Amino acid sequence: MSRVTTLIDTVRNFPGVTRKHAIHEVVDMFPTYSFPQVVAAEGEDAAVLECGNMCVLFAADGIMEKLMKSDPYLAGYYAVLVNVNDIAAMGGSPLGMVDVMSFQEGAVGKELLRGIKAGVEKFNVPLVGGHTHPDCNYDSLDISIIGSVKKDDVLLSSTARAGDDIVFVIDLDGNFPESVPYTYDSTTFKSNKLVQAQMEAVCKVAQRHLAHSCKDMSNPGHVGTLAMMLESSSKGGTVDINKIPIPEGVDECKWATAYFGCAFVFACDPSHSQEIIDIFSEVSCAGAVVGKVDDSLQLKLTDGNEAGVLFDFSKDIVTGIKVAR
Repeated sequence: MSRVTTLIDTVRNFPGVTRKHAIHEVVDMFPTYSFPQVVAAEGEDAAVLECGNMCVLFAADGIMEKLMKSDPYLAGYYAVLVNVNDIAAMGGSPLGMVDVMSFQEGAVGKELLRGIKAGVEKFNVPLVGGHTHPDCNYDSLDISIIGSVKKDDVLLSSTARAGDDIVFVIDLDGNFPESVPYTYDSTTFKSNKLVQAQMEAVCKVAQRHLAHSCKDMSNPGHVGTLAMMLESSSKGGTVDINKIPIPEGVDECKWATAYFGCAFVFACDPSHSQEIIDIFSEVSCAGAVVGKVDDSLQLKLTDGNEAGVLFDFSKDIVTGIKVAR
């Protein structure tokens, strides 16, 4: 198969993408339009709740069973990381977290706590409470986080516009840990100062109003995360896979299905693309304009010679969430 066809087949069948299909079934049961304090919720990395001239950002993430079994320490660490990324993607600053932790034996609990502590120190976000089940017949960890952002600075993932540049920024300096080979670790060995500055870089983009839309690259991978943005924005787009930042020697299909330590996708006016790239360059992240947003309702991939449709949102579902604004 060609590069484009292989990449499309890989992403469409990737569990990080397919496991998102059920989201709309949950969201459909809990509509938020009748609650005036809810600025945004469906399709976003964090809910946005109005509070005067500020907004409270509210998110939660649970750790996948595979990671819990393979490396409880990294499970604790990544439980913090994923939540901090969700707040950053909205242009916000994290304030505090609570956790719900369950484990079968004390050794697992100790490793989870060690990992959470490492995340707290790395990202400088306090764990302020939670609940522990020390006598379960299963192991699990969920963390919820709140953050804040000025109302005028909120970055949504559902507001990409036709004609926008698609900008990827990714920290390429990392590795695939042996215990969790689907994760690209670019944070555990970096200084706390640099890692926190990478999160704050999104705040700079938000405060300068440089982007129309943003998402952190999560379980669906880089183009999979872009697909969620375009789907919720009721847009389409084209990505040149040759322009996606990637470390030398890494297989592009493995890269497309990796969970990154620090990576974001922006949709922005072309006049702001280079400034966004420059902001992230200052914190050791590679950036590139990889494509364009359009009104086609199709996300297409091209290598310059061949093009193919990754998702057709008139019939395909990633999350099934389309936000009308």
